[in-house]
Amino acid sequence: MSRDRVLATIRASLGCSEPEDEERVAAVERRLAAPLRHLIPACASRPHSERVGQFTRSLREQSAAVIEAAAPGRIPEAIARYLGEAGLPLRLKLGADPFLAALPWQETPALERLQGPAGPGDAVALSSAGAGVAETGTLVLLSGRDNPTSLAFLPETHIIAVAEAAIVGALEDAFDLVRARLGRGAMPRSLNLVSGPSRTGDIGGRIVLGAHGPRRLAVIVYKTDEGAVGAP
Repeated sequence: MSRDRVLATIRASLGCSEPEDEERVAAVERRLAAPLRHLIPACASRPHSERVGQFTRSLREQSAAVIEAAAPGRIPEAIARYLGEAGLPLRLKLGADPFLAALPWQETPALERLQGPAGPGDAVALSSAGAGVAETGTLVLLSGRDNPTSLAFLPETHIIAVAEAAIVGALEDAFDLVRARLGRGAMPRSLNLVSGPSRTGDIGGRIVLGAHGPRRLAVIVYKTDEGAVGAP
């Protein structure tokens, strides 16, 4: 096959005769066990107590709404309040995330929930982030049945819940957190990085929100018990 020929050519250029050369396999294992770190700027190396404020400021500068919740159980009421104040329908589309499913939705009976990937008629979606990056105000979304990727792109309003304990300094730290939580060989098909609502600018420099994704982004930063991290 052409793929085999290409790989054989690469091996030959590296002086490797066998695909499963023990020395090469060991080198790869060492690299995976201790990935090389890029240069991390000082702004991404702040104490965790400062990271949360840095994260929320960056999100607000990118036109996102930030809502603080004292505990995971306060997430449903925070969502209902945000939607009500924004004049949006009290109807959510969300995936099969066990963390979200276990929230006390019965305390907000007016808030309707539908499960599954987002469709053309869904106005509001809810996702749970695997991590938040303080340096850039970025949310890391793990694709899959628990949090379908379509939730982050089709509805005009996207709500994302992220644990305060899962806010890290740099993007590299977010990858470390996801790897540690899921275990080796269990990374999702994709990680979607979200920083603010969807936007684009025309030639005149006019910023348009919602050009190729949600025009509104609300981020709920919730507290957990000491050392605990919520979803995924």
